[in-house]
Amino acid sequence: MPPLSIFIIARDEADRIGRTIAAVRGLSDDIVVIDSGSTDGTQAIAADLGARVIERDWPGYGPQKRFAEEQCRHPWLLNLDADEVVPQDLAAEIAALFSHGEPARDAYRTRIAEIFPGEGAPHRFAYALSPVRLYRSDKGRYSPSPVHDRVDLVPDARVGKLKGTIHHYSVRSLGEQMAKLNAYSDAQADDLDARGETLSVFRLVAEFPANFIKAYIGRRHALRGVYGFMTAMNYAFYRYLRVAKHWERRLQRRSARSNGNGDRRGLGN
Repeated sequence: MPPLSIFIIARDEADRIGRTIAAVRGLSDDIVVIDSGSTDGTQAIAADLGARVIERDWPGYGPQKRFAEEQCRHPWLLNLDADEVVPQDLAAEIAALFSHGEPARDAYRTRIAEIFPGEGAPHRFAYALSPVRLYRSDKGRYSPSPVHDRVDLVPDARVGKLKGTIHHYSVRSLGEQMAKLNAYSDAQADDLDARGETLSVFRLVAEFPANFIKAYIGRRHALRGVYGFMTAMNYAFYRYLRVAKHWERRLQRRSARSNGNGDRRGLGN
């Protein structure tokens, strides 16, 4: 086995996590699952497949993944989400990196392509991200941000790119997707408050159409049929919703201050 630990954060992923773990069992003898309160048997499925399961309340994406990093036994780390699957060609590519000792680079970007319901593999025009997912633990750590899911590398880190693609089965249904995006928009509004940022009121108007065009045209969802259109609509509404929640909070704080001043004036009279 390579000196590689694989970590996964999860909650209520009984229908997906088994496939995720099974695909990488040949790559690591240290698969770590950080579970944040599953009630559907996720923990048992992961444990039956050989993973170490650790329970921890949800503190946000960055803090949870940083905690997961600290539980790993090996110097090299591979992060997967519970709805992602490493296909055989990518697993072989990762194994080959370690076949003659240490990989040549300190970190590797990995293409991640979303697979819509009804698709057996990534669409040829599927939009894909290429974040760092495979890295040395002394060369990178996940950002502590609760909403920004990324590895922050040391300045001198040597970064390569893998040829294979992680398969991302992110959509169970449009309703489940919207519920997840709604919760994520809350977290992003919290993050904007915590950082003291203010978004322009103009974005209340521009956010939905701009992001629909970004997803439908820029991310090529237009080439992926009805599901592509519906997913682009969900994405655009989620981006609008985070701005709307941000402005709702500002208006509520402004109203509270105004009411407080009125009360004090009343008491003074």
